Amino acid sequence: MPVLGDAVLEGLRAHEAGRFADGTLGGGGHAELILKASAGNWLGGSDRDGAAVEAASSRLAPYADRVEIRRGKFSDLLKWIEAGTLDGILLDLGVSSPQLDEKERGFSLQQEGPLDMRMDKTQMETAADWVNTRPESELADLFWRDGGERQSRKIAKAIIYSRKDSEIKTTTQLAALVEKACPRFGRKVHPATRVFQALRIAVNDELNELREGLPKVCSLIKPGGRLAVITFHSGEDRIVKKFGREEARDYDVPGEEDVPDMRVPRPARMRWVNRKAIRASECELEANPRARSAQLRVLEMIGE
Repeated sequence: MPVLGDAVLEGLRAHEAGRFADGTLGGGGHAELILKASAGNWLGGSDRDGAAVEAASSRLAPYADRVEIRRGKFSDLLKWIEAGTLDGILLDLGVSSPQLDEKERGFSLQQEGPLDMRMDKTQMETAADWVNTRPESELADLFWRDGGERQSRKIAKAIIYSRKDSEIKTTTQLAALVEKACPRFGRKVHPATRVFQALRIAVNDELNELREGLPKVCSLIKPGGRLAVITFHSGEDRIVKKFGREEARDYDVPGEEDVPDMRVPRPARMRWVNRKAIRASECELEANPRARSAQLRVLEMIGE
């Protein structure tokens, strides 16, 4: 069962026939649920990962007359779906289970593989390029900003020291290096977990794609339609909440700071469907422990 599957269907009102998009197809699990929810549903799907597009295309083949799949970022949906025509869009952010399970992709610190982490394998820069070429200060800032790693400077220093002798080429090399610099001392979570997370986000430019992509995909949603976003990382969730707050208020402000005297009135564009994030139930967590950090937020477009 895809993460928060029932909540996604309810949030998107997918049991009512409509036009939907899944901008992060992965293996096609959520897309299949949406297509199954109503025989009248159409779905446009995309993913930047070529392997995911192949897997989703195979899985969704029985619905070929009601689905269209293209490779690309979710911000590219605007290039082939007409504005204001969708009843709902789903974005399931972060790394997928198939990506984690395939050691050759280099996302998992539990299995030895090349230090890659590219979602789109046509792009040039890998995680190995980052750890072997970036200066110490940039690596430390990255581990702290996108991984929340408190020992970021210590880890960055250890990486710089290690790469003087030889390049860091594999996942297990990096994981062992981080663990040596910051021993577990009995902790269950591997010391390199946040470092891997930060590198993955940087390699795939995930947070910028989210900031730039949210307003683009929302232009595809008709009045009364909904946007559902699943996040797994505090940085992603902050961006979604900030976007939602700005779209739900009835004014604009010049610049980043909200100065009351500078507010320019305008109608609210969206409203929150759920004020608090929806999380996985204990029952779902037992079946899928990876859902533990998942949060679903839903916004609805307001008609003119």
